[in-house]
Amino acid sequence: MTENELKKLNRAELLELLLEQERENNRLRIEIRDLKVKLEDRDINIVESGNIADAALRIHGVFEAAQAAAETYLKNIKRNAGVAPEPVTEGTPEE
Repeated sequence: MTENELKKLNRAELLELLLEQERENNRLRIEIRDLKVKLEDRDINIVESGNIADAALRIHGVFEAAQAAAETYLKNIKRNAGVAPEPVTEGTPEE
């Protein structure tokens, strides 16, 4: 609405425009609040996903270290028992 059009409006019409703008302002405030909540939830999900991925990598490292320690232990047991160590193969043992 142009400035000239606003000047031609009477007091009641101006008040009605003001009320309409206030209602729109309130509606937008509520929408912004809701969007902020959704954004925070999404940020939390992203952070938690990152934490889960980090934890999985750390656990993988722990399992690798445990596997290496178990292989070393078995090799030492066999060596102390006089049994020739078997070559280490990756993957699952064949049945």
